[in-house]
Amino acid sequence: MIEILHQYTNAVLYKSETASSVSHAVSEAVKSDANLRSAYLRSANLSGADLRSANLSGADLRSANLRSANLSGADLRSANLSGAYLRSADLSGAYLRSANLRSANLRSADLRSADLSGADLGGADLSGADLRSADLSGADLRSAYLRSANLSGADLRSANLSGAYLRSAKEIPAIAAAQTTIAPEGELIGWKKCCGGVIVKLRIPADSKRSNSTGRKCRAEFVDVIEVSGSGIGISMRDCETKYIAGTRVTCDAWCEDRWQECAGGIHFFITREEAEDY
Repeated sequence: MIEILHQYTNAVLYKSETASSVSHAVSEAVKSDANLRSAYLRSANLSGADLRSANLSGADLRSANLRSANLSGADLRSANLSGAYLRSADLSGAYLRSANLRSANLRSADLRSADLSGADLGGADLSGADLRSADLSGADLRSAYLRSANLSGADLRSANLSGAYLRSAKEIPAIAAAQTTIAPEGELIGWKKCCGGVIVKLRIPADSKRSNSTGRKCRAEFVDVIEVSGSGIGISMRDCETKYIAGTRVTCDAWCEDRWQECAGGIHFFITREEAEDY
């Protein structure tokens, strides 16, 4: 006999006399239209389970194995899926509003038209995920890994993309680019940390190309060195060769046009001295 309990009251939400595993019991419960709201399924092995249209709102699914599970149309609002393994899972049309998906593995998951508004996806692995037409408005995507994810038609209004990895992501909405751009047009002052903690004050000319990915580190095509603090010469921490001397211009070897490649070709800098010093 397998019982599925309420995570707070320990009330029995579903009891199976025949299921041979938790996975079978949950699938059986879903087929019988049982209400699994706030169910305790922490670390449960639900790999490949058929959970279409299941009511799992508020459920505790922390660290659960849901690889290749079918959660299409499932109600997972406010569910705790932190650290869950959802690789290749079908979450198309699922309701994940305000769900906790922090550090979850959603690699190659199908999230088409899923409602992820207000969800916590901080540090989640969404590489190769299909997020076409997904609602990610207000979602926390800080440090999320979105390499090769398909974001066509996704709603990213007010989403926090700070530190998110978007290299090779497909169809990145213009709003995402606008929300994460911090390097303004025109001439600006930047700060760079060199070997030995030497801080260099830079002028980025108006005609110098510049960009940032989703974090605070920026890069420019060429810069003019205004001042070197702590030494007469600043030496690049990256190649230990490039020199920064007051009154000179430094040009990068090869400028990379792809703004989502944070560590690509360019002179790296921060907009504030405090950030450079802390780097």
